[in-house]
Amino acid sequence: MSDDKNIKILFFGDLVGRPGRLAVRDFLIKNKHNYDFIIANVENASHGFGLTEKNYKEISEYGVDCMTSGNHIWDKKEIFNYISGAEKLIRPFNYPADTVGQGSHIFEFNNGIKIAVINVLGRVFMSPVESPWTCAANEIKRLKEITPIVIVDFHAEATAEKICFAKFCSELGISAFFGTHTHVQTADEHIMNNTAYITDAGFCGSANSVIGMEYSTSLNRFTTVVPERYEVAEGNSVQVNAVEVEINPTNGHAFAIKRIFMLEDKEKKEKDNEE
Repeated sequence: MSDDKNIKILFFGDLVGRPGRLAVRDFLIKNKHNYDFIIANVENASHGFGLTEKNYKEISEYGVDCMTSGNHIWDKKEIFNYISGAEKLIRPFNYPADTVGQGSHIFEFNNGIKIAVINVLGRVFMSPVESPWTCAANEIKRLKEITPIVIVDFHAEATAEKICFAKFCSELGISAFFGTHTHVQTADEHIMNNTAYITDAGFCGSANSVIGMEYSTSLNRFTTVVPERYEVAEGNSVQVNAVEVEINPTNGHAFAIKRIFMLEDKEKKEKDNEE
């Protein structure tokens, strides 16, 4: 990539289990060459909860440059054994300062261009964490002194909190803001104060599901109010939810954002190929 070339970034919404991982793999086999930098939220990538070291390495081999996460990143206890050495993996920044892992990271291209990525947790309808407003403001200011390109993955439940936090971060000069956590892709992508914005990037996984999980399990939980373990939905129909953004590497301004929603019926595709 030359110094004067605009940077094209691809961000995948939450990968849910094996269907999500394979959907991303297949998408990148065809499209990886179109992007300079690829990010994926992986907090649900291993059996729907957390991330194993095996899956971390697997997703890295697909061509993903950076992996963000959220409140479920701790669900696989082996995470504590490898997260400190996992350079591509970022956990939410606003956990207490002594929490293992990194809350932000700066990735550098061969030509010296740097991209900073920070992961932040919301607090509305979520477990208590440090203030995202104070933590993010200080860290974004620090990162901006190193590079004009700062990307935020805000893992949060409430839409209003995402919108307000995005406006707050855009005033600090970030390049892109991707909301995650709800697994439902929103149709509000736009440029906000030179910042590419979407309330939620959605999810990658089984399309015949309830946000990636089995319908029957979800139905039982809602109708009986009895706790029941969620199971990742399988099936032949998968979806890829992602967002692509173009950024000026000199000033860090985003000037284009495109939402990606792809559905694929593998069984139908195999039949079509046979005919």
